[in-house]
Amino acid sequence: MIILKSPEEIEKIAQSCRIVAKTLDAIKLMVRPGLTTLEIESFADTYVREQGGEPAFKGYRGYPASICTSINNEVIHGIPSKRILEDGDILSVDLGVYKDGFYGDGAVTIPVGRIAPGLERLLNVTEESLYIGIGSARVGNRVSDISYAIQSHVESNGFSVVRAFVGHGIGRELHEDPQIPNFGPPGRGPRLREGMTLAIEPMVNLGVYEVFILNDGWTAVTADGKPSAHFEHTVLITSEGPNILTKSE
Repeated sequence: MIILKSPEEIEKIAQSCRIVAKTLDAIKLMVRPGLTTLEIESFADTYVREQGGEPAFKGYRGYPASICTSINNEVIHGIPSKRILEDGDILSVDLGVYKDGFYGDGAVTIPVGRIAPGLERLLNVTEESLYIGIGSARVGNRVSDISYAIQSHVESNGFSVVRAFVGHGIGRELHEDPQIPNFGPPGRGPRLREGMTLAIEPMVNLGVYEVFILNDGWTAVTADGKPSAHFEHTVLITSEGPNILTKSE
């Protein structure tokens, strides 16, 4: 069931989303070679709570941390650890925040030091595909119009779209209807209506789109070991067009 949000509910979602944006901005500034993902986890947990929110992922379906930190060929759901970031790595950070009964969700892939030109292009195309997908999140369009826009941009640039994981509605629950794949033909799925809140999140691989889960039960990695990037925004559908709630200030 797709839930349309009232103005009061939208403002509460927006509050959670502002904390997501501020936290991810702060993490971008701190990421550098020599840092561990556990140090980023500790910072994020403290920072979110100082802003009046709660880390939404901690304990969610048994997940053991407050953020997801996925390095290089790790697609999503990487668990923070004592692993040290190295120059040339890419780090995907996914963060959910819960405040006053509502959730916000966002993700970004961050270069560590200087990265190879091919990785820069992967990050650029993935982020571009997010905004192109958001551009299709308009009243009257269908969910798969977002999917098609993302896939078209990614594949026209020679990369592949992960199919095992998708975007989602968000509100009182972290994951609500509808599911938002990053692939598929246009003109399918529910029509987009004013008051819908969606977490749109392309996950894009340098090589093949297939992934598998490591023995920790969480970390998804690319099947061919090549790098992956992930960007995500929580978006409100309005009569004037999409409103990005997790946009950096």
